[in-house]
Amino acid sequence: MLILTQEHCGFCEQAKEVLDRLAPEYGLSVSTLDLDSPKGEALAVRGGVPFPPGIFLDGEPFSYGRPSERRLRREIERRLKSVQSGADTLL
Repeated sequence: MLILTQEHCGFCEQAKEVLDRLAPEYGLSVSTLDLDSPKGEALAVRGGVPFPPGIFLDGEPFSYGRPSERRLRREIERRLKSVQSGADTLL
């Protein structure tokens, strides 16, 4: 999971707090990238993220702006169920 952030961004701080709560619960690895860096700018353009924070799940853009913990939690659980059901069919 990746968060594109920017200095003095209140929504970025909220996103970090939300992900800090969810990371241990779901065993997630969270990293941040400055939106103003060359890599951050390129990722924002490629992912269609017009302003921070941009949240990427498995390299795919998930959301930008004010983070929704409920929406993020639902998506994480959906992806986990999908992975688990795929693993069950492989056995």
